[in-house]
Amino acid sequence: MPVPEPVPAATFQLGGAVDRPAMLDVAALSARPAVAQTVSYSSGSGAQTRSYIGADLWSLLNDAGLQADASRKNDLLSRYVLATGADGYKVVFALGELNPDFGRKGSTVAYADTGTGTAVPLSAADGPFRVTAPGDVKGGRYVSNLVRLDVAASAATAVGSSGGISNGFTVSGAVAGAPVQFDLAGLQKLAPTTQVVGADTYVGVSLWTLLNGTLGLSVPPGSKNASLAMYAVATGSDGYRATVSLGEIDPGFGNKPALVAYELNGAPLGAKGVARLVVPGDAKASRSVSNLVAIEVFAAPAP
Repeated sequence: MPVPEPVPAATFQLGGAVDRPAMLDVAALSARPAVAQTVSYSSGSGAQTRSYIGADLWSLLNDAGLQADASRKNDLLSRYVLATGADGYKVVFALGELNPDFGRKGSTVAYADTGTGTAVPLSAADGPFRVTAPGDVKGGRYVSNLVRLDVAASAATAVGSSGGISNGFTVSGAVAGAPVQFDLAGLQKLAPTTQVVGADTYVGVSLWTLLNGTLGLSVPPGSKNASLAMYAVATGSDGYRATVSLGEIDPGFGNKPALVAYELNGAPLGAKGVARLVVPGDAKASRSVSNLVAIEVFAAPAP
């Protein structure tokens, strides 16, 4: 009798803007430092608590050789990774969100479940690989049946000038009625929010409310949780850029209270311009963009 061909090990593809693209299987992930992680979130089936073993997502991407534009300061903070499931479900994570020096998300690519006290492969519904999103309120950014991780540069086109104090910014891209210009008076007409960051108190407008509530996102039709595959890029007058994923700032998912600030400790921002993107909770403030001149919103294209 002929000997049947062995079943190939399940894999997912790591590619895009990396120096060393690869097809990775469980053996490749389990050869890396194991991360044990217990996560809780809500889903359509109710509250969930899962215990996983996986590989740290940031380390996996970084070890693949993240590409960046050396001429742009902190260019990695303007880039993102798109996680895609076998059914085409897509979720964006900003690289700055994952980087332990900044957002410290702690996401993993899980390959084993330890909920019963013994490590076993993930269920067919979740595995063999699943991206985790610890700290998220809901489970929409947990990408099951992972087949691709693609690193990409943002699609931002806004440019600064020679720097200097900005007097307003434009919101453009995948929002209704874009582009829309905001100056100080326009921002002050919107519902204010206050955030304490270290010793500083900022007053401004919630970035999520500005994009989704005040203007309204132009969400691609026909996809489940389509806004989770979207991101926003803030650009300063000197051309500096930083990206946040919309899932990161959506109160129903990542719930990070990013804001467009116009007041600091009871006074205007002064040399920081009329408006500044502030990303509370980051270990370093490099995703806080002063002298804001543009916010561009994009849906990540399919890889």
